[in-house]
Amino acid sequence: MSVTGIIIAAVIVGGTGLFIGVFLGVAGKKFAVEVDEREEAITGVLPGNNCGGCGYAGCSGLAAAIVKGEAEISGCPVGGAPVAEKIGAIMGVEAGAAARQVAFVKCGGTCDKAGKDYEYYGLNDCVMVNMMQAGGPKSCNYGCLGEGSCVKACPFDAIHIVDGVALVDKDACKACGKCIAACPKKLIELVPYDQKHLVQCSSRDKGKDVMKACSVGCIGCKMCEKVCESDAIKVEGNVAHIDPEKCTDCGKCAEKCPKKIIM
Repeated sequence: MSVTGIIIAAVIVGGTGLFIGVFLGVAGKKFAVEVDEREEAITGVLPGNNCGGCGYAGCSGLAAAIVKGEAEISGCPVGGAPVAEKIGAIMGVEAGAAARQVAFVKCGGTCDKAGKDYEYYGLNDCVMVNMMQAGGPKSCNYGCLGEGSCVKACPFDAIHIVDGVALVDKDACKACGKCIAACPKKLIELVPYDQKHLVQCSSRDKGKDVMKACSVGCIGCKMCEKVCESDAIKVEGNVAHIDPEKCTDCGKCAEKCPKKIIM
């Protein structure tokens, strides 16, 4: 190939590249999607964990929803009140006081308290175990399976298996809800951080069946309900439930519980 041919080829390639660059630059400006400055600012103050606990696809998704008015400024469970206050300043609104919440496992059936019907050998996965005979080897069909699916789901290392039952570290928990979604037995719920008395049982079986399966299961005797002066505890579906809005933390329910399942 002659020198002239090489020069012509170089000019053609260079010219084509220049045309494409200019075209893309113009197209980028013409079709650019404008982003609200507040959205970028909110994304900047959010923790950046992208845990999905807010119900949106990452922190940027929550930021966009807040700007559009589709989500509360306190929508980030990880950031809590401090982040909500910063977002409120960006949006020009007051951040209401939100009580901190943490995950709580409604099961006290540890290895020495809950019976087993058979031995399970397989994957350490609660969903898999829940598909086995009778919903797993634990005699209580409502109890924690202890295979750690919630542990794997937690992005904050706030939940661990202790003596066969999942236990939440209140100070490490960010209330993102990942463990709640991972539990096939639906044993985990969010409760106020400051709530002192909670029922560690989810069994809806009748008392005599509960006693066969677990030595500390709620038998639905209603003794707790009878001694509660604030009407904060009710036995529904054979298991006690405490209303945190009414509970005064007097501790009478815990004292009266014959199974000592109210902590």
